Amino acid sequence: MNQQDKSAAQNMFARPWIFLRSVPSMKFLPPQGPSEIAFAGRSNVGKSSLINALLGQKGLARTSNTPGRTQELNYFIPDGYSGTDGDMPPLAVVDMPGYGYAKAPKQEVERWTRLVFDYLRGRVTLKRVYVLIDSRHGIKDNDREVLDLLEKAAMSYQIVLTKTDKIKTPAVEKLIAATTAEVEKRAAAYPQVIASSSQKGGGLTDLREAITKLLK
Repeated sequence: MNQQDKSAAQNMFARPWIFLRSVPSMKFLPPQGPSEIAFAGRSNVGKSSLINALLGQKGLARTSNTPGRTQELNYFIPDGYSGTDGDMPPLAVVDMPGYGYAKAPKQEVERWTRLVFDYLRGRVTLKRVYVLIDSRHGIKDNDREVLDLLEKAAMSYQIVLTKTDKIKTPAVEKLIAATTAEVEKRAAAYPQVIASSSQKGGGLTDLREAITKLLK
């Protein structure tokens, strides 16, 4: 990425971001306008923490030690845009409900799951899904189920390893290589795997630049 693109990435994420709305069902989705990126991952993988770190604002996305806390699609946009046709934000960030284990009734989990799948299939402005994988565990079977769904929907996605500060550097390098080898076999996967740490700030520049490049 050239210096102009790097500056564009810095500028996009340097301004304040705000919470726009929660979406409990498809009928509450905001009008399709700006490009959207979404963050997916198993419950408690660190989605909200990564979004807060990415956008540079503590507490914007709610974090919890309780798996399944995020039950809706939560939208965030840069502050200072009117939302009219001539003044649309360049990007909306969507925090998706976690999949896998959730401390909630089965019926609620199934409702969230339908919402997520309907969103992936039907949102034209969704440009890419960033699938978060806990670096301590690697890709699990329920992650592969979601990757299969993204493949079936022909939805572009990219793997982001989270919590890399929790494992040693050689293990991170080995995990990146193994993850890259697995996703290279998948047509809809963007080949670069990003290793990140919300606590230490690792990988955030790479993620911001990847998002900026996608929007171009």
